[in-house]
Amino acid sequence: MPRLAKQTSLPPTIEAVVPPAALPGGDVELHGSYLGPRGSVAPVVYVDGVPAHLLLSRDSRLSFKVPDDASSGIVEVRNSEGASNAVHLRIARELSDGLHPVTSPVVSRSGMTFATISGPRGKQTPVSIVRVSPDRVGTPFVSGILNPTGLAFDPDGDLFVTSRAEGTVYRIDAGGEATVYAEGMGVATGAAFDPDGNLFVGDRSGTIFKIAPGNVGTTRQIFVYATLEPSVAAYHLAVGADGTLYVTAPSLSSYDCVWAIDRDGTTSAWFRGLGRPQGLALDRDENVYVTASLHGRRGLVRITPAGNAELVVAGNNLVGVAFSPLGTAVLATNDAVYDVNLGVEGLRLF
Repeated sequence: MPRLAKQTSLPPTIEAVVPPAALPGGDVELHGSYLGPRGSVAPVVYVDGVPAHLLLSRDSRLSFKVPDDASSGIVEVRNSEGASNAVHLRIARELSDGLHPVTSPVVSRSGMTFATISGPRGKQTPVSIVRVSPDRVGTPFVSGILNPTGLAFDPDGDLFVTSRAEGTVYRIDAGGEATVYAEGMGVATGAAFDPDGNLFVGDRSGTIFKIAPGNVGTTRQIFVYATLEPSVAAYHLAVGADGTLYVTAPSLSSYDCVWAIDRDGTTSAWFRGLGRPQGLALDRDENVYVTASLHGRRGLVRITPAGNAELVVAGNNLVGVAFSPLGTAVLATNDAVYDVNLGVEGLRLF
């Protein structure tokens, strides 16, 4: 008769938290030793002293769901043999809820976050854009824009927004008043400026437009910069330091890519292997951050220039990301915005 393996009496040990940051409700893994059940008794994961929902438990790997009311992020595992060492998980802080972003927020030079209340297609919402201060005070900023979608700041610090229902781009002044900047943009979704003041707008039906800068009252030159396959949701845009335009266009595939469009308008698949990639942003080292699923896990994915990808923030329903000059990453879900300190400095083009 085979002999049963002797069960260790050592307490659990946590060696790594993967990823190192999460939104409330995100799925996080702990790597270490003696993390599994002891006999028929499952371990308990505590986050800030609150038991977390356990998803998987093995001796070397354990996964759990971050409690909705977690804040400081002190994590430990307890079982019949004792308690583990305590480790720190960075928990994103909610800035404002009751929103409806459909792509990335933007952050002004003073650290104010702007996000949309987009609403169902063709339905006007009472407020179009909300302004949120770093101390989490949200105020209505813009009204009267139907289905506001893509947000972008130009080199002068002026805010622009696309209307996916109207195919129009609006310029927003400091008082929140909107004026038409360009029309005829199709299903206008993503927006991004380059350092020269060129505005790129993604018509999710298959076109990336380039709008050259022009003075008020003059006719601006509008070009078809590139064409892509249509997206089931939206195009999301970001510009790199060398002028490369990065685009995501989520489809029904679980193996979507990030597209790169060079200054000549040549399009290539820069990175492939993401599920429903949406908002994106770059850091000063030219790493691209995308809200997407990677290997079945949803959150914020970092992709290096060499093409190495890893999940850096766990979170469900993420649609966008922006880097704040205050040193945090601002993350948008489909109903709220959060911030979290990742120790990353965003790319500044102007």
